[in-house]
Amino acid sequence: MASAVATGVTKTSVELSSSNDASSSSATAAPKKLWGGRFTGAVDPLMEMFNESLSFDKRLSQVDVQGSQAYARALQKINLISQDECDQICKGLDEVATEWSNGKFIIKEGDEDIHTANERRLGEIIGTFIAGKLHTGRSRNDQVATDTRLWLRGEIDKLDAHLRSVIAAGITLAQEHIDILMPGYTHLQPAQPIRFSHWILMHCTALRRDAERLSEIRARVNVMPLGSGALAGHPFGIDRESLAQDLGFEKISVNSLDAVSDRDFIIEFLFWASLTGVHLSRIAEDLIIYGSKEFGYVSFSDAYSTGSSLMPQKKNPDALELLRGKAGRTVGGLTGLLMTLKGIPSTYNKDLQEDKEPLFDAVDTLQGTLPITCGVLSTLTLHPTKMEKALVPEMLATDLADYLVRKGVPFRETHHIAGEAVRMAEEKGVPLSALTNEEVCTLHEEFDVKDVDKVWSFEASVETRNAKGGTAKIAVQTQIDELKEWIEA
Repeated sequence: MASAVATGVTKTSVELSSSNDASSSSATAAPKKLWGGRFTGAVDPLMEMFNESLSFDKRLSQVDVQGSQAYARALQKINLISQDECDQICKGLDEVATEWSNGKFIIKEGDEDIHTANERRLGEIIGTFIAGKLHTGRSRNDQVATDTRLWLRGEIDKLDAHLRSVIAAGITLAQEHIDILMPGYTHLQPAQPIRFSHWILMHCTALRRDAERLSEIRARVNVMPLGSGALAGHPFGIDRESLAQDLGFEKISVNSLDAVSDRDFIIEFLFWASLTGVHLSRIAEDLIIYGSKEFGYVSFSDAYSTGSSLMPQKKNPDALELLRGKAGRTVGGLTGLLMTLKGIPSTYNKDLQEDKEPLFDAVDTLQGTLPITCGVLSTLTLHPTKMEKALVPEMLATDLADYLVRKGVPFRETHHIAGEAVRMAEEKGVPLSALTNEEVCTLHEEFDVKDVDKVWSFEASVETRNAKGGTAKIAVQTQIDELKEWIEA
């Protein structure tokens, strides 16, 4: 089986051309459009520029070769080309792939897109007579859909690995700092004491959902449209199941009209990229706040910070701010493509060419943001003393209410009583924990002067929340263990 990378091609392009196609045009001949037979007039040069996509879809060069080689083998199986012709096509495409990979591929006038460019170059290498047989029964409509799915499938696997590295970095932080307590917030107001590890695992849990979504999307990406033709199907009875197996696809498309116009898989991926970007942005926002002088819970490595051009004392969390900013960029790409797709009639329309740039940009963005997030987390410095000092007794007001609940008092009543204790402390100008046991006992007969002050323990408060998913040490350790097991699996 010929690979997508050249391995020992022995014939030169001139030798192959002369030996296989005496009628082929030379490399210097005027380029022909794949669709040019219908047209006699010249295309406006501005239209040439407006229509081309090679400037961005050339990144599909390797998968385009891979798909074409598999298609040549499928044509050979139904005897539309000979074994020798198939071998020549595959070897020629190896050379095309190598030229792209080593930067020696020469783009010429008339190369509208990656498919046109590769087929033109293949004709120069092996002759246009044999090269011209490759497109039998195939359209750029099903070809580009196949290429995009092949390419995205590979990128998804890379992104999945990056995502799991971020989660692993969070798990390590949680395990190493499981005993550190910090304030938990709602509305950015101190709410209840939690473990720092519980906070980082919150973000790991969201990212795990992203990983699970990505796996589901990959399954829908891994459907082969090749063999659908321009829209109506393949006229020569090609074995699509065998072709799909050759390209590593799990399924084939079930309707040729849908196959060439379906871009749901790109929309789903852009949604995934957007939501994952939002989750990374929330991590970044929390850390930006926690890393400010006003909080001081964490500090960042110099590797992920920058300075000010004016103020020499500054150390700015630029990596995190860019994580936050790039989330908006990806959401914009999703929104734009949705608007492009919403009014397109069936089946293929040139509007669909607009799917590549937001897709490529989203992949590039996540290929950058995920490793940066991993780096920030892996080099993060924690300041437990600052976190401990930020814990205030008022955060234990709910624990005061819970004390009475354990004595059989309804929570709606105990909530009101705890509120009275907060008001009493405010009126006296002291922290909630500075109220004497006797003062607290005046609020309800079930308060016991002997032990009510045990409520004022942050560690005890955290440890009472030991139900699965809570912030008690045992519950946090369970979360860590489950995430480790999931990653290893």
